[in-house]
Amino acid sequence: MPTVDDVCRNKGSIIERTLRRMKEEYAADPELKSFTHIDAMTLNIERACQAAIDAAMHIAARDHLGMPRNSADVFRLLHRAGRLSETTARAMVAMTGFRNVAIHEYRELDMSVLRAIAADRWTSLVDFCREIGLTIRP
Repeated sequence: MPTVDDVCRNKGSIIERTLRRMKEEYAADPELKSFTHIDAMTLNIERACQAAIDAAMHIAARDHLGMPRNSADVFRLLHRAGRLSETTARAMVAMTGFRNVAIHEYRELDMSVLRAIAADRWTSLVDFCREIGLTIRP
């Protein structure tokens, strides 16, 4: 069983809360027509992703798993250490990519990607939490 400490619990709470908010916003605007709902969904996905990155970085440092090169790499590191499945690690790398585009505005946000995350890909964050020993109910 993975070691769950207060830092991980706190990050899990953030993920749970932000996913719940994202789902509420998506239910209110499933066609993604309202900028206000799109903005709120994006912000809450960003927050959930950042909390997952923070938890992963904490675990890597706490357990002396090595130094990731970047945010996405920490999920690969946890996979190599046997802490995450390959499927979850890949999903979290993709989620980190979405976060980077949303935060840094490298390019325009792809609404089909936002819709996919809001509709069902958000569950990769639940899988991440489960694999690090947390149970969340967004």
